[in-house]
This record gives sequence, structure tokens and C-alpha cells, in this order.
Amino acid sequence: MSGPATPAPGLHSPVAPILRVRNLRKSYGPVRAVDGISFAVEAGTVFSLLGPNGAGKTTTVEILEGLRVPDAGEIELFGERVARVGPAQKARLGVLLQEAAFEPYLRVREVLVLFAAFYPRHRPPEELLDRVGLREKARALVRTLSGGQKRRLALAVALLNDPELLFLDEPTTGLDPQARRHTWDLLLELRREGKTVFLTTHYMEEAEALSDWVCIMDHGRILAEGSPRDLVGRFGPTTFVEFDLPPASFPALAARFPGQARQDGERGLLQVQDLARDLARLLSWAEEEGLALRNLLVRQPNLEDVFLALTGRRLRE
Repeated sequence: MSGPATPAPGLHSPVAPILRVRNLRKSYGPVRAVDGISFAVEAGTVFSLLGPNGAGKTTTVEILEGLRVPDAGEIELFGERVARVGPAQKARLGVLLQEAAFEPYLRVREVLVLFAAFYPRHRPPEELLDRVGLREKARALVRTLSGGQKRRLALAVALLNDPELLFLDEPTTGLDPQARRHTWDLLLELRREGKTVFLTTHYMEEAEALSDWVCIMDHGRILAEGSPRDLVGRFGPTTFVEFDLPPASFPALAARFPGQARQDGERGLLQVQDLARDLARLLSWAEEEGLALRNLLVRQPNLEDVFLALTGRRLRE
């Protein structure tokens, strides 16, 4: 897996961002889905909005795509303040929704030709089929495509109008590992071309590998933001020790290591500052308890740990 993306030149520089949100709000009855959030997206970067289910991500993205109207707040898009995202802005956006439905009896190339007719200018369908790895499926009926192939077709449609800002909602869901890595390479290539990518994903390693900037959201609010490296760096010199652990043994572990232990299903996890000392203490505890610490792993913190510390949940929960 690649390391965190190298920040693009000018990230969070004095230059006006391509998208800025201030105090954005949206409620559904008593539920505050988006509760006064603010952030900025620099041009030519990959920006990720992360949060567990129900965090408010989808509502936020739908407002920015022009699919919903906010209750309050300011949106600046392409250097212009807008009350809502309208046709002029949408012509410069690309959008990949979480679910896309195409006429099942159209052929793959016909789908691209159809959607290309909606724009005054567009990229050649053959070029996009090559970019998403569907050239050999150009004459195939949509109904015969696998879920992953339909996802790649949706990405090609999102790129048709050569957008300046691309919204991607779970772009690699349903893709096999090879196709997922191909999509990662494509997104980084788009960034090198000066495109801006606004990403939501349930794959934490995807956000860590691709993102220049990350916002972590929960309960309608932004909890933290920064580059993946900066967010992970907030743990300081911490090391994590993971191992298989029966759930019934977790209370004893937590009692021996107060404030350091965490349970994750059938795995135990210790957050330690002095690895040699605490590993020796862990092994001594396991011997006292008659436990074999199988599949023991020593690792550095990652973006998943940041997310768990902030929300108390994994990204897919």
C-alpha cells in the first residue's frame, strides 16, 4: 500500500480555495444532520471527508453537489459565493454518487455518448473507457457488467465533462484489489493534472494513501482536520501492540493497563509509550492469566486509530 499522498504545492496557501464552506447547517425536524461545519478545499488536492454512518457526510456532499438546499451557512465555489449550487457550477463539477443506475439494455459506450450530449464540451468516450479499464467492454450491455465494472462506468461518466472539481462518494466500493489500486492511480493522476477531488470513503487505508487533507466528521460536526501525517502525529511517540484476546479476558487486561487497553472484537490492543517495558508487562500478565498471545503485532499509529480516538467507532460502523 502506498504511504500518504505528498501534499500538492500550495496546500492551504493564501490563494483562494476552489471550495469553502462556512457554518453550514441542515436539519431534518429535530435532527441536526449538519451542525455548523466549516472547511476549505484547495485546488489540485485530494480532500477526504470521513465519518461513520449517520455523521452527516452524505447530506454535506449532496448540498455541495446542488442536490439539497442548506438551511444556513455560506458556500464559495470557484471563487464565487453561491446561495446554492446551480447549473453554472454543476457544469464544472463531476459527481460519482454512492449508487448509479444506467439503462440495462444500453451498451457501455452508448451510456457515455448519451451523457456526453448533456454537456457543451466533453472528453472522448474512448479515452475515458481506457482510463477506467473498460475498453474491452465498450459493446457490452450494462446488464452484463459486474458490480465493480458498473462502478468504473459511473466514474467514467463523472469524468465526461472534464470537471475541475470531482465529488466521489465511495468510488472503489465493489472493486477487486487490482481495480481499486488502478482507481487510486487514476485519482492521483487527476490530481497531477490539476483536478481537485472531494472524496468520501469507508476504506481508511484509501483515505490515508490518497488524501492531502482530511476532515473527520461525526454527529454533524467537524471533530478534527489536517493532513493524514499531522493527524497521526498527534499520538506522539505512541506504539500499538495488538494480539488475539478472548473478550472475557478484556476486563483483566484493562485492570492491569488502565487507560491503555482497548478491545476490538477478538483482538486486544495496548497503546504504549515504553515498548520494551510494557511488552514485558504484557507477557507477564498473559502468563499469569494462562493466555497465549497469538498473532501479536507491533505497529505505529495510523489514521484508523485517530478516527477511533475521536469517534469511538470504526469508519464502517
